[in-house]
Amino acid sequence: MIARYTLPEMDRIWTTENRYRCWLEVELAAAKAMHELGMIPNADYEEICNKADFDSDRIAEIEESTRHDVIAFLTNVAEYVGPASRWIHYGMTSSDVLDTATALQMKQAGELILSQLHRLAENLKLKAREHKHTLCMGRSHGIHAEPTSFGLKFALWYDETMRNVKRLEDSIEIISVGQISGAVGNYAHLDPQVEELACKHLELASVNVSTQVIQRDRHAQFLFTIAQIGSTLEKIAMEIRHLQRTEVREAEENFSKGQKGSSAMPHKRNPILSEQLCGLARILRSNSDAALENNALWHERDISHSSVERVILPDSCILIHYMLVKCSAMIETLAVYPENMMKNIELTGGLVFSQALLLHLANSGMSRENAYALVQTEAMKSINEGADFKNLILSNSDIRDALGKDAIQTIFSYERYLKNVDHILRRCGII
Repeated sequence: MIARYTLPEMDRIWTTENRYRCWLEVELAAAKAMHELGMIPNADYEEICNKADFDSDRIAEIEESTRHDVIAFLTNVAEYVGPASRWIHYGMTSSDVLDTATALQMKQAGELILSQLHRLAENLKLKAREHKHTLCMGRSHGIHAEPTSFGLKFALWYDETMRNVKRLEDSIEIISVGQISGAVGNYAHLDPQVEELACKHLELASVNVSTQVIQRDRHAQFLFTIAQIGSTLEKIAMEIRHLQRTEVREAEENFSKGQKGSSAMPHKRNPILSEQLCGLARILRSNSDAALENNALWHERDISHSSVERVILPDSCILIHYMLVKCSAMIETLAVYPENMMKNIELTGGLVFSQALLLHLANSGMSRENAYALVQTEAMKSINEGADFKNLILSNSDIRDALGKDAIQTIFSYERYLKNVDHILRRCGII
């Protein structure tokens, strides 16, 4: 019987101990498959199952002379098993073990990442519901555009996060494959049934075709997905950084009791976590580039990819898991200031209603060109002279004659900017 191991936390998945544990699991799965096909005698198989084990320190000691990690591992396992170890690794090559075990590690890591991704999505959903009727300033190019719902920011991030969930699920499926196909992938010394049975025992799919290695387009997709998740977190973090600026202060990271913002300035409350997330996202993108470089190998295999993967696979998985945990906590404890949002909306003295005014003038029968010129003239006057936009509009006889005073009063209403929010949230599956 193959031992099934408890899924370790992310910081343990990529340890040397777990790496060897996955190697052993692959070897035991292959031995079980060979036994089921009548290749390994019952007595020998029982010896393998009962005695197979390893010692990381002993493997390191053996590797000092072999200069080959898999051989050192197999030598150590043989010390535990004895004569029956002749069936361990029978007809296999190193990459059968390495790549299939790496698939187990990536699958373990991917499932933990997926769990945190769902947690983030839930926090975003809750915030979208909470702030669906919280009015805030919408901006384009960093400049005031029109008011919108603060909840829609969270809805946007939630919708993208759910796409990331789908991408990650697809990527986990893509990398959850194994191979037991021999030195150049042609099953010269083993029946393909060994691979099929072994992968089934490992809860992996069998590759359709391989060389000496599982092809690295799979790994590249996995790491690209992780980088894409990182870019979503960066998008969230960058928005919070902007909203926390002193001149804006519509939202900010939680500032806990005893926390310090600056060694020099006691008043500082900096968006430290958001800045950290933006920086770490850069590493994920760099690692994704390295994963793409790993896809092109010489002939049936070289090992130029191996040293790279020993860095980028654990680093990317650990980083994105950390980033998701931190981003979820940041969203959960985010401080929101609706009064500052309204203050910022009213900062331009009603200019945010310029489009509504333009459309009403066009609807009254005025050409769009004339309507635009009228509204823009008063808007520029409001900006340059600091005059109230609504009062300027009411004083403009052309506009007043086209719309009437009462209609103009109605145009300057915030209701239109929230009326379809529930529709959008329902479409996103939030309410």
